[in-house]
Amino acid sequence: MTSVSGDFSARTPPGRAPVFSAPAFAARFGARIVAAFEEEWSERRFFLWLPVCAGAGAITHILAPTEPRLWLIATLAAAFGLFAALARAHRALLLPLVALAAFFAGQLSAGWRVARVDAPVLQRTFIGEVAGFVEEVDARPQRASKDARLPPGYGARILLRVAEMEGVSPGATPFRLRLSTRGPPGFAAGDFVAAKIRALPPPKASLPGGYDFARDAFFARIGGVGNMLGAPEKIDPPPAPAPRSLRFFAAIDRARNVLAQRVFQAVGGDNGAIAVAMVTGKRDLLSEEARETIRRAGIFHIITISGVQMTLVAGIFFVGFRALLARIPHLALNYPIKKWAAALAMVSACGYALFTGSRVGSERALYMTLILLGAVLADRPALTMRNLALAALLVVITEPEALLGASFQLSFAAVAALVAVYEARMRSRPPPGEAEGWRAALNSGAGGALVATFCATSATASFMAYDFHELSPYVLIGNPLTLAVIEFFAVPAALLGSALYLVGLDGPVWAWLSLGIEAIMRVARWIGSSPASNVALPAFAPWSIVFLALAVLSALLWRSRLLRLTAVPLLGVGLVGAASSEKFDIAVPPTGDTAALRDASGALRTLGRQNPFASEQWLRADGDDRQKPEAAGRCDKLGCAALARNGAAVALVLEAEAFHEDCARAKIVISPLFAPDYCVAPIVLDRARLAQTGAVTLRLDGETIAWRTARAPGEDRPWSRAPKPRWSARRSLSHGAPEEAF
Repeated sequence: MTSVSGDFSARTPPGRAPVFSAPAFAARFGARIVAAFEEEWSERRFFLWLPVCAGAGAITHILAPTEPRLWLIATLAAAFGLFAALARAHRALLLPLVALAAFFAGQLSAGWRVARVDAPVLQRTFIGEVAGFVEEVDARPQRASKDARLPPGYGARILLRVAEMEGVSPGATPFRLRLSTRGPPGFAAGDFVAAKIRALPPPKASLPGGYDFARDAFFARIGGVGNMLGAPEKIDPPPAPAPRSLRFFAAIDRARNVLAQRVFQAVGGDNGAIAVAMVTGKRDLLSEEARETIRRAGIFHIITISGVQMTLVAGIFFVGFRALLARIPHLALNYPIKKWAAALAMVSACGYALFTGSRVGSERALYMTLILLGAVLADRPALTMRNLALAALLVVITEPEALLGASFQLSFAAVAALVAVYEARMRSRPPPGEAEGWRAALNSGAGGALVATFCATSATASFMAYDFHELSPYVLIGNPLTLAVIEFFAVPAALLGSALYLVGLDGPVWAWLSLGIEAIMRVARWIGSSPASNVALPAFAPWSIVFLALAVLSALLWRSRLLRLTAVPLLGVGLVGAASSEKFDIAVPPTGDTAALRDASGALRTLGRQNPFASEQWLRADGDDRQKPEAAGRCDKLGCAALARNGAAVALVLEAEAFHEDCARAKIVISPLFAPDYCVAPIVLDRARLAQTGAVTLRLDGETIAWRTARAPGEDRPWSRAPKPRWSARRSLSHGAPEEAF
């Protein structure tokens, strides 16, 4: 049998051009594919796809409309794991079996997480007395009020571990509430307080496919949000002692707030708020104007505790401890002081993560840092893609819901890109004695920093566009400057200032930090005022982010060039999905008390009261960079009326007496109330219908209407419970196919 490998021209008769042979081409291409997979197998790169498969399983579990059966998932995970062990000698079977085992293991992890955090959630508005332990207190700017008796200043947002609620049975009492106060609170974390409050269920997504706070609140065990009505009463001693873990974390929060107050007073203004975020991780002091400035400059991550800070902190402690131990000759000559320094740096990194709030980004950075330092203890290479994969697996195991958040997506994509650049540099390094080529020169110094920044920015661009509907073209300017501020100002100031604060000598440190922040804010304001500093993008088709994410993973995880090229078609499909999204003409939140309406000019306007959060979601999804939309139509105390883009009459009914007239003349009736049976409008989005559909968007094309709903048919999850059935003679309220024409 003749081999198809080798020099093709050698088998071609002299004087005749090679003739293309499809079988030969297919055989050669297949041989290259086999060789590429052999290369991946020999370098154990398939392990990097385990967290991808497990993460996919966790995401599908969380996004499922109904609760998957844990016993079935556990059985499938165990069965595929057993089959993989039996088929370990057959790679063609081993790889898909391991992938399936990891997928169902990820589902099992998410299901177990849902079961662990499950707690009651408010189903309706609550007004009454509540008592419990304060877990966290975050100062925040107090918005201007129409009540002249309320002076401007700072209020607070607190987390309350509920002990009892007036008129609510223990089985229906939320585990935790998030409440706001007017003015500075008269209590601190760890105190037991009683107050009259007004609390609502956690708000659901204002747009299909939009940010769902209710789901995030469920995993944080927050069963309601609201405000304290009047001054709370501090009860000392409490009826029962607080749990030990609550006392521990409350003590940390008190220390964070004391230091935050000191830093804010020393620096002042928005620069002080940024300094507080850099040092303590508390971000609520920042004004909306400052948030918008750093957002438009593409450097919003400056106020988050990210991998850069965590790595620098661990590195400072590692180098410092090792230098101290090296000054003792007996230890340096007879003991592994490098490993001792790594162990002490691990403890220090854990303490830093606890003090700065342990958010998702800092937890990912902590996992990665601990694995890097653990590699030092085990005499293994530290900065590898394998260690990043282990960190991702830890996130899937401990907090699988984080995979749906922008913090996880952006941080892991950026770090994966940086590790890939590092690995490429190591592979391209010339042997000893040989001169470095132009590629090596480009990968060093300032050129290397720009290459790394470009790669990290490219890796995160898809997630930035999908999660925030915007891109910042000048991020290559902002990111290096941000890193410089973090490296030379923020991290040293945080460590040194925290130590000197104990003896009252921290003032010059905060002045040093203020210089760095002022420099970066001047650059941010310049970038934000530059042309096309922020490119607004409309919402993607939901499936497009899957292909865009796979494109990023393929480009970063595969080692062979042929397999990395699979990123190109994946990217193409994702971009097609990103460009194929269709804009909506009407958007209605699940509350039904307001709506977004596209006018004849194509701009979105609001019908009814302004809902800042919902308006921001609508504008971002529409690719509109306005701060808030203008009002539409005419409004009075009974409701509002306006015309849709196609001329259809739209009515927002706020009082029951308006139903009789509006249901007769309007084609679309929206209301937070239950519509009466005689309401004969073609489309009625009342309280009952919105309870089934969640947020709704309508796209009007003449007499045809395309619907999209936030809730899937029959959806019933702990954070999105199925509504109780309500019989109506007017129309069936089943979640079937909605009306497609007037």
